[in-house]
Amino acid sequence: MLGTLVNCLAIICGSLVGILFKNGIPEKYNQTVMQAIGLAVILVGIKSALGCDDLLIIIISLAVGSVLGEFIGIESYLDKLGNFLETKLFKNSKGFSTGFVTAALLYCVGSMAIVGSLESGLTGNHDTLFAKACLDGISGIILTSSLGIGVMFSAVPVLIYQGGITLMAGVLKPLLIPAVVSQMSGTGGLLILALGLNMLREKKIKVGNMLPAIFLPLIYYLICQLF
Repeated sequence: MLGTLVNCLAIICGSLVGILFKNGIPEKYNQTVMQAIGLAVILVGIKSALGCDDLLIIIISLAVGSVLGEFIGIESYLDKLGNFLETKLFKNSKGFSTGFVTAALLYCVGSMAIVGSLESGLTGNHDTLFAKACLDGISGIILTSSLGIGVMFSAVPVLIYQGGITLMAGVLKPLLIPAVVSQMSGTGGLLILALGLNMLREKKIKVGNMLPAIFLPLIYYLICQLF
């Protein structure tokens, strides 16, 4: 769990620095910076998505995963959690829920979160998560300066998500062949792309409800092995 704990600490520290910047940046600059971040996130998503050639698996995973996520209401739960924290802890913090949900999804759906957590659990190698921690800390500064303190609390779902993958890595190891990891990363890349679009557009894509799609290539491979 060391890699995940360092990652969460980096998000918190980056967010604290971002709060200092937020107080001194005019709103018009915040908006422009946010749009620039959105473009950068789109680029990251495209690069990750293009790393997989199994388009059919990705398409099916996105379609089925979106139905499952919509049925469960994942994004609704994330919004409710963000709104609850905003009401109880930060009544005067405008946009707390938006920052919380956006950052939580951005930090969790990338391939580094999956691969790094697996490496951490299987081999004790935390290098990937340490690298992710540096990236998340820097992005935490920028996101918090634009979206507010809600970004800092995204460290909680990151801890649960990456920690869960790390603890289950031993069980999942036989299923994590390169093709499956590539399919999961490609699907995650498209979700990152959708997050970038959300930063640029008023009409939002329900990325949270698409989260199950990332794990469907793994489930598909398991079913193929069983039958």
